[in-house]
Amino acid sequence: MTDMRALDIRSPRDGHPVGHLPTASEHDIAGAVLTAREVQPKWAATPAAERGAALRQAAGVLRAHADEVATVLEQETGRPVASAREGVLAGVSTLEQYAELGPVHRGRSLLGSWDAADFMVPEPRGVVVALTPWNDPVAVACGLIGAALVTGNAVVHKPSERCPHTGLLMGQLVAESFPDGVLQTLIGNGQVGARLAADQHVDVVAHVGGTATGRSILAATAKTGAKALLENGGNDALVIDADVDPKWAAAQAALGAFTNAGQLCTSVERIFVHEAVADEFLQALEAEARNWVAQPLVDVEHRKLVHAHVAEAVADGAEVLIGGEVPDGPGAFYPATVLTRCTPDMRVMRQETFGPVAPVCVVESFEEGLAEAVVDEHGLAATVLTGSMAHAQQAWRALPVGTVKVNAVFGGAPGGAAQPRRMSGTGFGYGPELLDEMTTVKVVHLGQAQPRRQAEADWRRTASASRAVSSST
Repeated sequence: MTDMRALDIRSPRDGHPVGHLPTASEHDIAGAVLTAREVQPKWAATPAAERGAALRQAAGVLRAHADEVATVLEQETGRPVASAREGVLAGVSTLEQYAELGPVHRGRSLLGSWDAADFMVPEPRGVVVALTPWNDPVAVACGLIGAALVTGNAVVHKPSERCPHTGLLMGQLVAESFPDGVLQTLIGNGQVGARLAADQHVDVVAHVGGTATGRSILAATAKTGAKALLENGGNDALVIDADVDPKWAAAQAALGAFTNAGQLCTSVERIFVHEAVADEFLQALEAEARNWVAQPLVDVEHRKLVHAHVAEAVADGAEVLIGGEVPDGPGAFYPATVLTRCTPDMRVMRQETFGPVAPVCVVESFEEGLAEAVVDEHGLAATVLTGSMAHAQQAWRALPVGTVKVNAVFGGAPGGAAQPRRMSGTGFGYGPELLDEMTTVKVVHLGQAQPRRQAEADWRRTASASRAVSSST
């Protein structure tokens, strides 16, 4: 049964209570899914342009309340309010993007016989469950919710239990622009998410979050037949070639490892640097780390996990150049940390740490660094810093990940829609292709009916020919 205890949220900055919310009951969960099932056909029958207009209106409402949502997000997760507001506005832009793309999402015609029409038409899948994370909750939720709603699905959204106030506020604001029941937000812990994922009346389970949860969702949807759309994090590598400026490379590494306190799905998690530039790079990276003011992690429990990765690496022979200690005082702060003398078998190199930690392994050649980067069970993203076009070409072809970035740890054109691989998930999570994930395709063959009189005449001719053949034999 679902755990009915309230979610108590405390500030990761100083530990003060932010608030508490009751979790959804079994009745709430079943009722939300059935309501979504009931209202979805009418929403699907709404003209696509009207669905797009509703999403555009929702984007405007969210934009008008961006400061309010950002303040709540900062209180719950510790993300600086300016950065939190950027995340909210990124969500607004995503809603606006899907408001434009949804109405022009199309099928295609097929070449068949001259007297028939054949075509493939996209249809909404039905009820979508969106399970969204705490590290960038508004932007991620807007992507999944926006693409699902604009294509005619109904959505039941459960935000992370680490930022329920943010998720509830965002959900209420966006839902104002849609018919009742088309978008519902449920609050709860992992048990609520598991119950939603296992519901027989759900057609899609879209999840952004941890790998263990993603595996459980795959098991659940294998029984129900629902589609699983998953982004389960990564263990993104950074490979640094011998021909780049080590100070520039250090700035890139720091940006990738320390932004949002390392709590991004595409954060740099492991670094392989060529020995020719290793000493200068490490010196510069240590200096860069000093410029990053310590930020809180989402909560004390997560800080324990991050510090455990660091402590275990040190016990196995890694050296701390800077950071690596739990600071005194309230909150869940953790400093920018640089580790050297790391080896690929250390847990800090094998698993997603999801904190402001830059573990560095020195390699003898670019080929060795690339080979080590390839060895990983995840497949989200990776970055290569090199002045060699040949090495860049070699890298993007060899790395088994959804996104390869050359000479920039972050960046990319709007509308990119990479597919995570292996334990990082399945399906497109962004861009126009997400509309394809939220729809299914029906093939239609439209032939001509034969008029009754013509059919009778054809029958008589066939019968007469048959009698003639019989009499001749």
